[in-house]
Amino acid sequence: MAQLPNALTLLRVCLVPLFVLFHYPIVVDDRTYWAAGWTFALAAITDFFDGYLARRYGLVTRLGKLLDPIADKVLITAALVMLVEIERASAWVVIVILGREFAVTGLRALAASEGVVLAAESLGKWKVGAQITAILMLLVDHFWFLPGLRLRPLGTFFLWVAMVLAVVSGLQYGWNYWRSSGEAAAG
Repeated sequence: MAQLPNALTLLRVCLVPLFVLFHYPIVVDDRTYWAAGWTFALAAITDFFDGYLARRYGLVTRLGKLLDPIADKVLITAALVMLVEIERASAWVVIVILGREFAVTGLRALAASEGVVLAAESLGKWKVGAQITAILMLLVDHFWFLPGLRLRPLGTFFLWVAMVLAVVSGLQYGWNYWRSSGEAAAG
């Protein structure tokens, strides 16, 4: 049980190539996008459970703290880039979201090198929720049992929400860093 959260994180990393494989099949049809959607959903669920189990049962490890954000970024980056390639997501929206991811990761690394911890913010968690929702809707696009219902417009809406939350939460991280580094310099 002690290593279960880390095992779930590693499973998420291992699911990324499978997700990519389903996304780039030899024969493209709705079933392959559904398989990619289910694989992505399973990976997203592991993201929730690894963190929950680690915090709930005191199983937080240094390895988990390192691997979890990397696994998240690999999964989200792969999904967003593939959605741009199949023209289900706007490239500039994805660039803004991924730019924020790399900027915040760099800022957190800089803060850590100065002994400052930039904890995850609630807006960042909402951003992740909007991203996961958008990716699933944009991948699947429709249900075979409801042929007239298209999910892409709603997925696009959630991707825009994710972009706005990415920018706002990125600014929040910047503000928190500026404030905490000022306090560290004064103290």
